[in-house]
Amino acid sequence: MATKRTIEVELSTSGLDREGRPQRVPIVTSGGAAVALEAPPSLEPDLGGEHMLINIGPQHPATHGVLRLVLELDGETVVRCIPHVGYLHCGFEKIGEYRQYNQIIPWTDREDYLNCIGNNIAFSLGAERLFGIEITPRCTVLRVMAMELSRIASHLVWMGTTGIDIGAYTPFLWSFQERENIYNLLEGWFGARLTTSGSRVGGMAADIPDKWLEGLNGFLYSFPKTLDECDRMLTRNAIWVGRTIGLGVMGPEEALNYGLSGPMVRASGVAYDVRRDFPYLDYETYDFEVPVGNQGDVYDRYLVRMEEMRQSVRILEQAVKRLPDGPVNVDDPRVILPPKHKATSEMESMIHHFKNVMEGPRPPIGETYVAVEAPKGEKGYYFVSDGTSKPARWRIRPPSFVNLSAIPKMVEGHLLSDVIAINASIDIVMGEIDR
Repeated sequence: MATKRTIEVELSTSGLDREGRPQRVPIVTSGGAAVALEAPPSLEPDLGGEHMLINIGPQHPATHGVLRLVLELDGETVVRCIPHVGYLHCGFEKIGEYRQYNQIIPWTDREDYLNCIGNNIAFSLGAERLFGIEITPRCTVLRVMAMELSRIASHLVWMGTTGIDIGAYTPFLWSFQERENIYNLLEGWFGARLTTSGSRVGGMAADIPDKWLEGLNGFLYSFPKTLDECDRMLTRNAIWVGRTIGLGVMGPEEALNYGLSGPMVRASGVAYDVRRDFPYLDYETYDFEVPVGNQGDVYDRYLVRMEEMRQSVRILEQAVKRLPDGPVNVDDPRVILPPKHKATSEMESMIHHFKNVMEGPRPPIGETYVAVEAPKGEKGYYFVSDGTSKPARWRIRPPSFVNLSAIPKMVEGHLLSDVIAINASIDIVMGEIDR
């Protein structure tokens, strides 16, 4: 058995002790060979250190997309954060200048791909204002239903993935199960689950099928129970509270200065909601509340989104009761395709069908901007028409892009692990950032 003995050696790089002599520390040797050489922390003077640069992303699940965060760290404390975008750039806006208005709608699916039908409808609203079209009452209510279902689905993805980021796995399973129920409803309506392409300039791609409202009512009955379960799991959970309260605080003045919108600005105490402040689709006639926070931290953003889902249920229940009969599309053959049976049996309908498909509808010369309250904030579309069937310019105001601009301010001074929670609280989708 090898004997162990303790000897003293001088540490050439550890500086001097209080009396100006080289520091000497004990080490343990086994059989004459040194196995450890480490100065006790109590003997180390204040050591100067260098800041470290690390990358989070662009290939990382915690970035919620191909986002690269370059962090400058002092130990584990964030000194500076530089977000890098552009890894997913697809050029939607430029592509739109070479497409007819209805042909652009599938591209809107691929911006915020958690709010596809909401993007479809927002685009159609802007184009309809450019065309001077007023949609039917039934289409108005159906669009409200689609947008609120999409809002709930988007918030469910946020809650589930944020739970995983912070360490809660069970709410992820519950939230994605309810999201699956919403996708079943959308699939029954449009025949697609994610990329719906569900709206058209002047109406919708399809009316709801028979007994679809029964399925919606079933969801509205069961979903609040699941939401209550998630609330009990997270809202007063010590780990969840400890990982969210006081992180990424944005005061109301700061939030407005950065141009934040959606749950981000409402969590800071600013009650700005496009549905109330600039109404569209008759939202001003619905009875619902705009939830606001008072601390502007990660925890308040969670509470705001939870309450928004409850308010969306409230809006959907009212929409079901007020859904009128009648056509879902406007009666204008210049923008809406005639029924298939007429296109194959009537010369005039066949001509309209041919001109709509081959040439596309032509709006008057002009420009317009339309904004909606998307799940992530104010989503706007700006159009410039030169009188042809394709927009001369099409620009997008994506809430994720604007909200992300505040992350350097929000993470400064926090720990590295807090960056994950703060970034998750912004709820970004890179598809609309790298547009």
